[in-house]
Amino acid sequence: MALNVNKLVDKAYEDKSFSELLAAPPSALEGLTTKHDEVLAGLGIKTVGDLAKWKYAERAAAIAALAEFQA
Repeated sequence: MALNVNKLVDKAYEDKSFSELLAAPPSALEGLTTKHDEVLAGLGIKTVGDLAKWKYAERAAAIAALAEFQA
């Protein structure tokens, strides 16, 4: 089974592997631009992988995942 991530990434990155996407700049993600790359670089985030491992993104994702189980 193949995964299609074309709607998640910029057209220029549609044929890239997951490893290549992790090494790509954040602007490889659909909706982000090189201006976002500049802002994120100021936070130490230079790749999609850095963004995925950024502690604040991880915390936000954890809160979002757990919120649906809150009573």
